[in-house]
Amino acid sequence: MIKKQRTESEKEVRRVVFASLIGATIEWYDFFLYGVVAGIVFNQLYFPTTDPLVSTVLAYATFAVGFVARPLGGVVFGHFGDRIGRKQMLVLTILIMGVATVLIGLLPTYAQIGVAAPIALLILRIAQGIGIGGEWGGAVLMAYEFAPENKRGYYASIPQIGLALGLCLSSGVVALLSLLPNEAFMAWGWRVAFVGSIVLIVVGLYIRLKVTETPAFAAVKEEQEEVKIPFSEMIRKYPRNILLGMGARYIDGVFFNVFAVFSIVYLSKYANVERTTALVLVCLSAIVMVVSIPVFGKLSDHWGRPKTYAIGSLLLALVTFPAFMMMGSGNLLWIGLALVVPFGIIYAMCYGPEAALFSDLFDVKVRYTGISFVYQFSGIFASGITPIIATYLIDFGDGTPWLLAGYVVFAALVSMVSAMLIRPLDVPELAYQR
Repeated sequence: MIKKQRTESEKEVRRVVFASLIGATIEWYDFFLYGVVAGIVFNQLYFPTTDPLVSTVLAYATFAVGFVARPLGGVVFGHFGDRIGRKQMLVLTILIMGVATVLIGLLPTYAQIGVAAPIALLILRIAQGIGIGGEWGGAVLMAYEFAPENKRGYYASIPQIGLALGLCLSSGVVALLSLLPNEAFMAWGWRVAFVGSIVLIVVGLYIRLKVTETPAFAAVKEEQEEVKIPFSEMIRKYPRNILLGMGARYIDGVFFNVFAVFSIVYLSKYANVERTTALVLVCLSAIVMVVSIPVFGKLSDHWGRPKTYAIGSLLLALVTFPAFMMMGSGNLLWIGLALVVPFGIIYAMCYGPEAALFSDLFDVKVRYTGISFVYQFSGIFASGITPIIATYLIDFGDGTPWLLAGYVVFAALVSMVSAMLIRPLDVPELAYQR
C-alpha cells in the first residue's frame, strides 16, 4: 500500500511538473518572440526614423517596458496566488499572454495607422509583461511545492527549461520565416509567429486545467492561515532575502539578454553573420540548455543552491571576454562555441537552481509574492534595459564589444557575492509535507 501511494505521488509530481513546463514554454515563447523581432522588424515598421540607432533603441524601449510591467504582474498575481491559490492564477496568466501575443501579430503598422501603431504595441507589450510577471512564480512553485524536499532543486528546474524551449521556438520560428524573401517577411512573415501561438495557448490551457493545487498551499487554506496582505508581510519579514535575491538575479537577466537577444543584432551588424545563422546559433544554444538546466538543478540538491549559483556566476564572469573575442573572429565554429558553451551550458548553472534558490527564501504564505517580486522587479534593471545599454556601449565603443563585456563581468561578480551571502530560510513546513 505504501509503495502504491508513493508511486501515485510520484506520478502526480511528474504530471504537475509537466504542466508547469508546458505553460512556461508557451509564456516564454510569446514573451521572447517580441525580443527576437524587436531589433529587426519593429524598429522599421513601428518606429521608423532617419537614424537606425534611434529606431532600434525605441524598439528595445518597448521591449524594456515589458520588464517594467512584470513586477506589477508579479505583485498582483502573487497576492492572489498567496490568497486564493497557484492554479487559478496560472490559467489567467496564460490567457493574458496569449491574447496579447495574437493581437501583436494582427496590429497595423505605423505606415497604416500612424502614431496609434506604436502606442497599441506598447499597450500589448505591457499586457505581455503583466502576464509573464504572474506566470513565472506560479509555474515554478507548482513544481517546488509538490516535490520532495531533497529533490526541490531538480523538480523546480524543470519549468525553467521552458525558457530555453520558448527561446528555441521563437528563434527557430523566426529563423524559418526569415527564409522568405525580405519583403514577404516584413509584410506578413513575422506575423505568423505571433498569430500561430494561439495553438500553443489552447494546448497549455487544457493541460493546466487538469492539475490540482499544491499540498503546501492547500494546507494553508485548510488551516485558514492566509496572510491578508502578502506583499506587506514579505517586505516586513524578509528585506535581506529580497535584496540578496535581486542581487543574485542580476547576472541572469544581463547574460541572457546579451547572449540571447542582443547577440542577434550584434552578430548580424558587427560580425557579418547572417541574421538567420545568428538565430540558428541562439536556437542551438537553447537546445543545449534544455539538457544542462535540470543537470545543474539536480546538482544544487547536493551542493546547495547558493554555492552552485555563486560558482556559475564566477564562471560567467571568466568566459565573457573570451566569448566576445571568439564572436569577432569571423570563424563560424568559434562563434558557435562562443554562444553554446557560455549560454547553453554555464548560464544554466545559475538559471537551473534559481527557482528553488528564490523559493527557499520565503515562507509558503508569502512565497508566490516573494519569488515573483524578486525575479520580476530585479528584471527591470537586470533584463529590461540591458539591450538598450548594450546598444549604446557598442556604439560608444565604435563597434567593439569590450565595454559591454565589462558590464557583463560586473553583473556576474555582484551576483556571485549576493549568492554567497544567501542563507536559505529554515521554515518548518511539517504540516505541508507530503
